[in-house]
Amino acid sequence: MSLSLSKRSEQVKPSSTLAITAKAKELRAQGRDVVGFGAGEPDFATPSNICDAAINAIKDGFTKYTPAAGTVELKEAVCGKLEKFNHLHYDPAQVIICNGGKHALTNIFDALINPGDEVIIPAPYWLSYPEMVKLSDGVPVIVYSTKENGYKVTAEQIAAAVTDKTKAIVLNTPNNPTGMVYSRQELEAIAKVAVEKDFYVVADEMYEALIYTGEEHVSIASLGDEIYNRTITCSGLSKSYAMTGWRVGYAAAPLEITKRMSAMQSHATSNVNSIAQKAAVEALTGPDEAMKKMKEEFDRRRQYMYGRVKDMPLVSCLEPEGAFYVFIDMSEVCKKEYKGEKIEKAAKIADILLNEFDTAVVPCADFGYPEHVRLSYAISMEQIEKGLDRIEKFLKSL
Repeated sequence: MSLSLSKRSEQVKPSSTLAITAKAKELRAQGRDVVGFGAGEPDFATPSNICDAAINAIKDGFTKYTPAAGTVELKEAVCGKLEKFNHLHYDPAQVIICNGGKHALTNIFDALINPGDEVIIPAPYWLSYPEMVKLSDGVPVIVYSTKENGYKVTAEQIAAAVTDKTKAIVLNTPNNPTGMVYSRQELEAIAKVAVEKDFYVVADEMYEALIYTGEEHVSIASLGDEIYNRTITCSGLSKSYAMTGWRVGYAAAPLEITKRMSAMQSHATSNVNSIAQKAAVEALTGPDEAMKKMKEEFDRRRQYMYGRVKDMPLVSCLEPEGAFYVFIDMSEVCKKEYKGEKIEKAAKIADILLNEFDTAVVPCADFGYPEHVRLSYAISMEQIEKGLDRIEKFLKSL
């Protein structure tokens, strides 16, 4: 038998966002003053009360294995949060604690998908969704939205994409990369299709606490028993609590699904870091003043970035409603030339901005939109101002 690697691993593309971030760090190490708009994490420190809970856990010797699916204490805290914030009732046995939101999604797809099953993914999408589906031997089915509809797919589009192989849809609200939020009415229409066509909804609600317009966050599983029984709701503490490195995510689902996820996790990673679980309990049950201040600052940056971008030549964007990204349409820029070379794609724009204007943006081909870029406002206002000045200078040079 010849030495070879798995065909499954050959299908998976590396993360373009991580590649951009790595290149920006490399240039900074060379002494370049690079502004990085690629950040997918808050630039705030984890609140001190959460850190203190972790320190106390160490001092108290809470450093051993826990149950593979998470401590009862943390699962009860998640249930309390889901009841209060999402209007969803789950028992602790229906909750699994995972090593971040990405791990929760991986567990979900592994529990749901058989080889050849199709998973509908509305575009623009977080770039990891199609790769995760493929890693679970599923088939991603991309459904494209329009700017005119707020970069949100309609129930009619979803219904048209359903086949006899459809297993699930991934629904991300607030959305990465657009920052757009699905309304209750839009979710009700999608829920009706899911029930009628009988497929699962994977509800990725990682940015649920970061909505700035006054609109409520609606969990699709809260819209009735039939959709509840078809929905796996997942979230985590990375974005809302500035806990990206702690790696704590969770999912809540009908009991049979959670049992399968828990069994697989017991053989893959076992429990989430015990100390991080104690910190997560404090995050979910302790004071939230620091999170409110972080959200207020994100909103200030959001308004500034949107105002600057919409006044720039050749580009356009919708005002983001949640998360911490601005999704910019660069299609007019792609028709231009820079120093005698055709631009054509946002990847070329990103390359020019990074190498000649010391500004890192995320080109969105891997998000389904090759003529768009994503900018994060999870960086300081000073950096935002400097980076936007450079982008504007580039645009005016065309």
